[in-house]
Amino acid sequence: MLLSFYHDIIYLGDRMQINRLFEIIYILLERQCITAKELANRFEVSIRTVYRDIDILSAAGIPIYMTRGKGGGISLLPNFILNKTVLTKSEKAEILSALRAVQAVQSNQSRDVMQRLSHLFGEVQTDWLEIDFSSWRDHKNESDTFQTLKTAILSKRVVRFLYHNAYGKQSSRMAEPLKLCFKGQSWYLYAFCLHKYDYRFFKLRRIKDLNISGQEVKRVPPERVFTEAAEENQDTVEVTLKLSEKMAYRVYDEFDCVHKLDDGSFLVTCTFPCNDWLYYYIATFGEHCQVIEPPEMRVQMKDKLQKMLKFYL
Repeated sequence: MLLSFYHDIIYLGDRMQINRLFEIIYILLERQCITAKELANRFEVSIRTVYRDIDILSAAGIPIYMTRGKGGGISLLPNFILNKTVLTKSEKAEILSALRAVQAVQSNQSRDVMQRLSHLFGEVQTDWLEIDFSSWRDHKNESDTFQTLKTAILSKRVVRFLYHNAYGKQSSRMAEPLKLCFKGQSWYLYAFCLHKYDYRFFKLRRIKDLNISGQEVKRVPPERVFTEAAEENQDTVEVTLKLSEKMAYRVYDEFDCVHKLDDGSFLVTCTFPCNDWLYYYIATFGEHCQVIEPPEMRVQMKDKLQKMLKFYL
């Protein structure tokens, strides 16, 4: 058992040595062979200390051995992996795939962990998956905001920032950060706002001048913030759109219920949140989209387009 292996290492070695002992295993898995002098220089300890570490690892059940002469050194038995783990091969693959997904949010630490676990698990295949949550535009500011909020959440510290809401109004906020969430092609901070004294979602792209305070977070994050119950409670409307054949690349990406007409255009029906976002979304199709139903939405869309047209007269 992997837990038993950890116990043996902790029991046999001084707790100050534990990190060095595991690091020696990682090095041997990568290098296959290394001299005691190289290890001594790397860890800034004596060669005698390295020999003691090797004895401890051997006593803990690690198949480690030493060879003398030119080309000799400290090695592990060929094809050694930590096969004492309770994880199955498929479970190992799932762990490594999850870490690969975490790398998509710019975590250098996860990259190091994945490399080490790949060696410990015997190089489980994980290159079938590649994820990038960033947009095509320059996303450095959003990435920096993400990392700062991650630090605040893990250290349980309140954050201060300026926020621009959907109507362009700027306000100063203090909030207890609880979770970073990804939905609808955007990252959000789920937090308890100390100004509104309620739970809120804050879009990362609208957060500016972010700072971590010394104040401690008091609330515990919920297990899930995107629940079916919450989605059922919001107002929705069923909309039917006619889209030109030039929008085919978006039709098949964004809609499930698609009917292709004889002229090559598409008829799609979908349920949307009933708010101003819907009109913005329809407008992104430009001249290639026509609202068919409901009739009142056709009227409202026409009214909004006429107001927009005034800017170009």
